[in-house]
Amino acid sequence: MRFRDRAVLVTGGSRGIGAAVATAVAAEGGLVVVNYRDNHAAAQAVADRCRALGGEALAVAADVTDPEAVAGLAGRIAEEVGRLDAIVNNAFAPYRFDPEHRTRFRDLPWDAYQRQFDGAVKAAYTVIRAHLPLLTRRSGGAIVNLASDLVARPSIPYHDYTTAKAALVGFSRNLAAELGPVGIRVNCVAPGLVAGTEASRDTPEDVREALIDQTPLRRLATPEDVAGPVLFLAGDESRFVTGQVLTVDGGLVMG
Repeated sequence: MRFRDRAVLVTGGSRGIGAAVATAVAAEGGLVVVNYRDNHAAAQAVADRCRALGGEALAVAADVTDPEAVAGLAGRIAEEVGRLDAIVNNAFAPYRFDPEHRTRFRDLPWDAYQRQFDGAVKAAYTVIRAHLPLLTRRSGGAIVNLASDLVARPSIPYHDYTTAKAALVGFSRNLAAELGPVGIRVNCVAPGLVAGTEASRDTPEDVREALIDQTPLRRLATPEDVAGPVLFLAGDESRFVTGQVLTVDGGLVMG
């Protein structure tokens, strides 16, 4: 029970990777704050699964790009949980990994970049700023930000999404350098294409097969494949690891 007596906030926790992380933490005895924006039923279902696995769970709605909403989220955690040991910034602006219908750079407005920056960097910034006082109450706090292997290998140029994730990596490393002396670690997990998520739903089968053929482990990731590395970076096993990007894509990107 690696997360017994620990509280973990998972943003975008109502589905996909976020839901897999939340249930994995709960299975290890942790208390999970399942953040979501709109889908209360889905978030409550994840919270119920967390409890069934032996953990504790609290589902809280908040748009993580809205400072006022995030302040309310932090207030609820402080009041109802009283502690916070890790933050997993998983929420991001809606995106479709569909190479056939992606917008080429020449036609891509700056607003598209801004939406992705807001969903990746602004969301992480807002959540961390609001929860830092609670996180620093305890030694050994951890922040895990979800990036992408496209930063290292933009095999399909999703310009706006990948640029925002690259900025998130830079943000995370600067934060790791500043917060290390107060005992808080900041790392990234960079998945490849993850099967079974809403973002990957429109990826054509031939593109999936091409990625699988180039991947040494010969399959796409599942949300559960990503959850394990997230838990590693959020837990004690990685207590001397900070400022790193852990790529989780079956070996598609090496180095």
